Amino acid sequence: MISPSSIRTLFMGTPDFALATLQGLLDAGVNLVAVYTQPDRPKGRGNRLSPPPVKDLAQKHGIPVHQPQKLRAPEVVEELKSLAPDLIVVVAYGQILPKSVLEIPKYGCINVHASLLPRYRGAAPINKAVVDGESETGVTTMLMDVGLDTGDMLVKRATPIDPLETAGRLHDRLALLGREAMEETLRRICEGTLAAQKQDDALSNYAPMMKKEDGRIDWSRSALEIHNQVRGLDPWPGTFCLLEAEVLKLADTRPVEASGAPGEILRADAEGVLIACGSGALLAGELQLPGKKRLKASDFLRGRALAGRRLE
Repeated sequence: MISPSSIRTLFMGTPDFALATLQGLLDAGVNLVAVYTQPDRPKGRGNRLSPPPVKDLAQKHGIPVHQPQKLRAPEVVEELKSLAPDLIVVVAYGQILPKSVLEIPKYGCINVHASLLPRYRGAAPINKAVVDGESETGVTTMLMDVGLDTGDMLVKRATPIDPLETAGRLHDRLALLGREAMEETLRRICEGTLAAQKQDDALSNYAPMMKKEDGRIDWSRSALEIHNQVRGLDPWPGTFCLLEAEVLKLADTRPVEASGAPGEILRADAEGVLIACGSGALLAGELQLPGKKRLKASDFLRGRALAGRRLE
């Protein structure tokens, strides 16, 4: 049995999703020698440089922060070697780790991935699982290799997906589950009981990064498919259609039994805007026009008649 404090650990991560795991490592008492994160990026209307969330947390705890443009640059690899980490923990870092980095730590590079591997390898596993209407997902810690999320699996944590849950809410729950999975992985490293399991590539599928055009609604699809698309792309990039010449975003949806021509607004009242689909109908509880805030249907409909109009 070894102590977490004896493990020289290096953390690589960037967005909010990585914060819970980083805090978990801090609370576990590992010897956190450095944090690597993406460079500061312009953000907001003023386009001011903004630090990644992981950088903020690391600096609050006095941990040295490194922000290389390219992790595979020879001088960066040499810098990593000089830090002599026993373990590298990676959570949504945003750069591919080259073989030269993967080979540095004796306990390997361990990634916290937001799916039950081998399902949903790739950049957007949370969104894709919701869009696909999955009833369960989770997180997996894995030993990283040169492939894309193909490394041997270590610890899994599963959780159900509520039929009305958005990708945003699931993201926050999986971040906490990722912390738990990494804490269990660390405990097994310390005990010497960590065992790896190979992935079955035949069971894998891919979850690419979502794009704005993925949010375009096709009203000929079923209400359930569109509902899953809406919640799977909430909060980003969002789903949209056209109300005459205006882009209209929809949120807070649920499928219901009703029929009409696809895209036809069957009803619009305080309960929501009911839109006919290829099969069934979609009730949208929140709507948003360009440059405006997302509004409850009751507020959106003030002074605006939608019943009988057609969405494209």
